[in-house]
Amino acid sequence: MVEAGGARESLAHRITSRLSVAEEAMESDDDNVEETVEGQLDDDGLPHGFCTVSYSSTDRFEGHFVHGEKNGRGKFFFFDGSTLEGFYVDDALQGQGVYTYEDGGALHGTYVDGELNGPAQEYDADGKLIFKGQYRDNIRHGVCWIYYPDGGSLVGEVNEEGEMTGEKISYVYPDGKTALYGKFIDGEMLEAKLASLVSVEEGKPYFEIIPGSKVYSFDKSTSSCISTSPLLPDPYELDRVYVAVSMISNAGEGLYTKVSVEPRTVMSFYNGVRITHQEVDSRDWSQNGNTISLDDETVIDVPDPYYMTNKYCASLGHKANHSFSPNCMYDTFVHPRFGPIKCIRTIRAVEKDEELTVAYGYNHNSAGMNGPEAPEWYQQQLKEFELTQQN
Repeated sequence: MVEAGGARESLAHRITSRLSVAEEAMESDDDNVEETVEGQLDDDGLPHGFCTVSYSSTDRFEGHFVHGEKNGRGKFFFFDGSTLEGFYVDDALQGQGVYTYEDGGALHGTYVDGELNGPAQEYDADGKLIFKGQYRDNIRHGVCWIYYPDGGSLVGEVNEEGEMTGEKISYVYPDGKTALYGKFIDGEMLEAKLASLVSVEEGKPYFEIIPGSKVYSFDKSTSSCISTSPLLPDPYELDRVYVAVSMISNAGEGLYTKVSVEPRTVMSFYNGVRITHQEVDSRDWSQNGNTISLDDETVIDVPDPYYMTNKYCASLGHKANHSFSPNCMYDTFVHPRFGPIKCIRTIRAVEKDEELTVAYGYNHNSAGMNGPEAPEWYQQQLKEFELTQQN
């Protein structure tokens, strides 16, 4: 499992390395170091008052100086577009500071002598919370929460390197209650049991293990293996959906909800073997009935015989049928067991025992025009839908 913000370079490393370059440039006597100061200088030629200092690295600092030392509010502008803003005392950042990534994401942290020490919160470019916890000497410390855009989260006490590694780490599903509690290594689930999040006190969660729980582990599919435990249901999905004969003519089985839910609720997961787009495009439509694009490289497929629930029921998203007026949509999801997959999320309120439908989104064009031709049944449904819209 990849942690939220995990693709980014360590924040502490980025800040430390860039500040070091700037400080070395400012203190160096090397004539080759390019440094310019705009603003007032003291009798020794040092920045004094509000100044802008530009460094050879193309970083710059704008803020208040007292005889060459940063004192007061100031802001670093780094070469890649990221920034660091806060209040400086005797050249070191103290108190609340905000590091803003080049993509617009930001970390609001507490600084002591220029290092992250204390509470911190991190947000993505859309302003959504993706991390909440503590730092000690620039490293994540204590109980930390990592929040995923899909609504799930990872929580536990991090190790000395600030990683989600230990035997008391939990993945919490989007309902904020259902959890998998156990042993994780750097955010990847090794062995966990079903649990319930009963309370959170001062940021610390408390879980109850469900008696008789099965053991779950990270089980990302390959091009040939859909799951090592194909008949082990997902506990979150198990409480929300079931498979029965579809109300749609000639559609076979369909997916139904066990409970009434609000819009934007994750209902089911779409896991399967991982194949390429080239493989999908090169074969007959009859083999592509349970395929869905994950990204530009990968397609998720639930092939024969796994579309039958007696052969595979670890996820049931492939059972949702198509509609041109659906009540659900496909969305991306980072699953603790399956890894990056798709999920089915409601787009409106849905009542108990209502069939869940999605728009498959096949290409309406004929073969050879911007993609493959849609299957015959889809084209027929499209004609019928267009007729009803005209009447």
